[in-house]
Formats: sequence, C-alpha cells, structure tokens
Amino acid sequence: MSILFNRKRWLWIIPYLFLGPWLIGILVFSAIPILSSLYLSFTNYNFVSSPDWIGLKNYITMFTSDPQYWQALKVTLIYVLVAVPLELAFALFLALLLNRGIRGLGFYRAVYYIPSLIGGSVAISILWQQVFGDHGMVNQVLGLIGIDMPSWVGTPDYAIWSIIFLKVWQFGSPMVIFLAGLKQIPPDYYEASSLDGAGKWSQFFHITLPILSPIVLFNAIMQIISSFQAFTPAYIISNGTGGPVNSTLFYTLYLYQNGFGNFQMGYASAMAWALLIIIACFTGLIFLTTKKWVHYAD
Repeated sequence: MSILFNRKRWLWIIPYLFLGPWLIGILVFSAIPILSSLYLSFTNYNFVSSPDWIGLKNYITMFTSDPQYWQALKVTLIYVLVAVPLELAFALFLALLLNRGIRGLGFYRAVYYIPSLIGGSVAISILWQQVFGDHGMVNQVLGLIGIDMPSWVGTPDYAIWSIIFLKVWQFGSPMVIFLAGLKQIPPDYYEASSLDGAGKWSQFFHITLPILSPIVLFNAIMQIISSFQAFTPAYIISNGTGGPVNSTLFYTLYLYQNGFGNFQMGYASAMAWALLIIIACFTGLIFLTTKKWVHYAD
C-alpha cells in the first residue's frame, strides 16, 4: 500500500512530461528572445562587442531625431488603413457569392484560399514585381484600352499600391471565416424580413452585417496585426531598399535595415517594442468601439 501511495504522489508530474517539449520550445524560442530584446532595446549592441547600457537613448532618438522612422511608420499606417478594409470588403463580397449555393463550392473555396497560403512567399513577391513592372502584365492590359502607365514598382506614387493589391489578393483566409459565419445565419431571418418587404440591401445591413460583426472584429484584428508585420513583399519588390524614395519603406523593413544592415541591434529591438505598443494601441482602440457596432447573440 505504501508503494502504491508513493506512486500516486508523483502522478501529477505526468501531464507536465507530455507538455515538456512545448514548454521548452516556448521558453527557448519565444520567452527568452522576447526578454532579451527588451533588454537590448536599452543598450547599444552591434553583434561584435558586449551590449552597452544607454537607457532610453534608443527610444529618444527614434521619436525625436530619426525622420526615416516616421516615414516608415507613415508608409505602414497607409498600408494598414487602406489594405485591410479593402481586403475584408473583397473577402466578404466573395463569401456572399459563394454562400448562394453554387455548384463546386468546395473547389472554389480551395482555389480562393490558395493566395492566402502563397501570397507571403518570396516567389509571389518576385512575380508581383514583374507583373507591376514597366512592361508587366498590368501595364500591357491598361495599354490595350489606351492608358499609358509608368512602372508601378518604380514610381513613388504607385509603388505602395502594388503592395496593397498584393495584400488584397490574399483574401482567402478571411473569406473562409466569413463563409463559415454566413452558414450559421438562420434562413428564417431572411424569410421573415422578406415578408415585411425588406430588400437585399436592407437584409445585408440589418441582418447579415450585425450577425457577422463578431467575425468582422476577429478578421479585422488578425489582418491589422499581420499587416503591421508585413515584410517580404516590401523587401522583394523594393530590392531591400524601401524605394523608390522610401515609398515602400515599411516599418519591419526599416527595422531589418537597422538590425541586420547597420548592425544596430539595440535600436532595432527598441523599434520592435515600439511596434508592439502601436499594435496594442490599435487593438485596444478597436475593442473600445465594439459596444457600438459588434452584436453578440446574448
């Protein structure tokens, strides 16, 4: 009996043994690097010498004497505020079309989801660079209708739009989530509103959107976070420079240039933590407005 009792005393360890690999991964690959970057943000560190503690100097320099930082933040904000609404609107539009009971729904859903899987790859960014180049497919199509356009990726006024279109093209993930939400709306709601004389637009704004509002919130938060972290398209399309004339200098690209180009890892760490605070503020502001436009079942 004593041996059996002693064995039961150690049974609580078994779940942690199964969780061990995951806990070690979180600790080694997430927790320790995050805390290290917080420490490095208060230092001058160049990979070669030991970190030199300088306090808030990196943050002061960032906000007061680095015009490139504000340009990178401006470009990123334009990208987020334009690309995310367009992507969500396009995703919802296609979800509404697919929800009409067309044949081969599974095929179309899979095809439309593919851009979300490959859109962030280097290969697609290179392809996009060619499509929106001086003699790319976009300009060739526009030339057929008499519109002569310069290189999208080589012109400061249009370069950011080529990356925005790439973001909108990756509509598959929010579309699938919208489609799942549309499937959960009871048809009785539309039938009852039709008897009361409601049209399609009225049903959309008074039934579909209010019921989908929690899903809109989820998709908006997820896409805003991913848009702030966008890096590969800007790096590939601008050849790592953020050009032309810093028109595609995304926040993460400028962070990369400082950390791995100029070997200012302390400054880059400070930028990373500033980005975390910016994303948290955006998310918090959105949640503060949810009482006015998000409707839950209860």
